[in-house]
Amino acid sequence: MDNYSFQDVLGTSATISTVLQFLTGSVICHRYIRKKSTGETSGFPFVSGFLSCFLWLKYGMLTQEHVVIFVNIIGSVLFFSYVLVYFTFSINKRIVIRQFLGACVFIMLCTIYTTYESNKEKAVNVSGLVCCCVGVLFFASPFTKLAHVIHTKNTESLPFPIIIASFIVSLQWFIYGLLIGDKFIQVPNLLGCLLSAIQLMLYVIYPSRSTYSVGPAYQQLRTEEVLA
Repeated sequence: MDNYSFQDVLGTSATISTVLQFLTGSVICHRYIRKKSTGETSGFPFVSGFLSCFLWLKYGMLTQEHVVIFVNIIGSVLFFSYVLVYFTFSINKRIVIRQFLGACVFIMLCTIYTTYESNKEKAVNVSGLVCCCVGVLFFASPFTKLAHVIHTKNTESLPFPIIIASFIVSLQWFIYGLLIGDKFIQVPNLLGCLLSAIQLMLYVIYPSRSTYSVGPAYQQLRTEEVLA
């Protein structure tokens, strides 16, 4: 009974944490709006977040899991809005368009498969596997700036709120997967924990000089330097 109660509490906590994780993108977008520029950050974490949420939404609809549907409807709407904000203030809009169109095409292909697959159990399993792979892609998306971080020895271009939230949420879902013995939950979230932990280690090796430091000082974005 105690074990079941802990599972129930952990599952609820993981659900709430997931929604809060989605909301961390608003912190990044607020900075874009305030600075009128995306600076050197990448929009790929937002695109991959939208892709991941939408695919998990489709998976929830296949399995009739109302909690999964509810959480990922929120996630899909939020990440779509984040992509729009990034696109608005991005200098290189072509990259954003290509990434988002690629995500939409992938979603369409997955939808066609699950719609016309006669074996519904197989469709659910394949859909779940795809969701896990894309989920890991979402966790690893900040790695697109890894070479830049190492070259400049500065982690400003990494979305710290998203990374720390990903680590906490992944850890919760991984423990929950262990408790219920579901490897389908364990594997992607274990990888998510490891990938997020590696990115957090970069903040120890190359601490940001501006964005998350205490005090009024911050590093100017390129647009600010021009206006100055």
